[in-house]
Amino acid sequence: MKKHFKMAAVSLAVIASANAFAQDSSEPSYRHWGGISGVYYNTDPDRPMPVNDTYDNGRGIAFEYGFRFTQSWAARVEFTSLSLDYASSGDDETGEMVGVDALYFLPNDSLYIFGGVKRQAVGDSTTLGNLGLGKHWNLSEKVKLITEVAAYQDFGEDYDDYSFKVGLAIPFGKSTPSAPRDSDNDGVVDGKDQCPMTPAGLRVDATGCSIDDDKDGVLNTVDQCPNTPVGTKVDAKGCALKDADNDGVADSKDMCPDTPAGVKVDAKGCTVFDEETVEITLRVLFDNESAVVKMPKDPEISEFAEFMKQYPSTTALIEGHTSAPGTEAYNMDLSKRRATNFKKVMVDMYGIESNRLDTVGYGETRLLDSANNAEAHRVNRRISVTVKETVKVAEEK
Repeated sequence: MKKHFKMAAVSLAVIASANAFAQDSSEPSYRHWGGISGVYYNTDPDRPMPVNDTYDNGRGIAFEYGFRFTQSWAARVEFTSLSLDYASSGDDETGEMVGVDALYFLPNDSLYIFGGVKRQAVGDSTTLGNLGLGKHWNLSEKVKLITEVAAYQDFGEDYDDYSFKVGLAIPFGKSTPSAPRDSDNDGVVDGKDQCPMTPAGLRVDATGCSIDDDKDGVLNTVDQCPNTPVGTKVDAKGCALKDADNDGVADSKDMCPDTPAGVKVDAKGCTVFDEETVEITLRVLFDNESAVVKMPKDPEISEFAEFMKQYPSTTALIEGHTSAPGTEAYNMDLSKRRATNFKKVMVDMYGIESNRLDTVGYGETRLLDSANNAEAHRVNRRISVTVKETVKVAEEK
């Protein structure tokens, strides 16, 4: 059972070597090495001999030549001049051991695993399978120290041998580093190419990515409108955005086209408003004991009417007043007629809706000037009206 297990291990090592070699193509740090080593050889006590005695271990000198296919995989041939001692007589018997090995180097050459076949001719000739571990220690750039331990299994008999080896190896034939790969042929090696597989002939930057020649934020590969002027707003295809009202929002996204020039707009192209309170106050004077509006086209009256048209949701209360002379009843009636006549001017001459205007008469109860003189009487003969409204006012840019 032990023999079959060890032979299976040798076979698996060879199969693994073939598979891994097919996958690993990295360049080795050196191609060849030659070495010489001293060997201590430990024999199995049950190993048969051509004479009536047993072997008591031995020693030898090994010469090897190795070739590295890749950084991880190598092969070598080895010749060992071997001398085995007889246990009883103290004599020895000399011969040689020749064979080949496949070697697998672990990352950074920390260790290597090897396995192979040897033909040993000391006394009787026999064929052995071997497995082992080793390391090439760096003594200098040109010299390495060899250390190995190996186990041997005879293919014809059920016995095990072991060996320990220490020596020197000289590496030579450093591999020439291959040129860095540039898979998409854009002039940027794969290790630095942040945009692999760019189309052939495309100009790229130092990272291997497409260049934006017109600086519009759209790479040449997708820019359907190259050479747009600097600062032009463009769409995802690199073409200038159409903005008919010049509000900074493209027509395709503008939900409020034809916004006035100079006003601030939101992301949808609609005017941004602030709330603001607007107010106008008008006072119109009347002749003594008269309810006639003398100058209906006075600029102040026109301005008041225009204000009400500009803010059509507003309403107004027209207040009629008189001076102090006269009876209270007469003055109350006169104040109401003054307010009514002004409303008629607003409706008939300026087109203000009648339902937006109310009237009230206060007679002589709300005097502006309580003095009993001509000037006081003049300013008290009046109508007054105030309109106030909170409105939305467009913000300016």
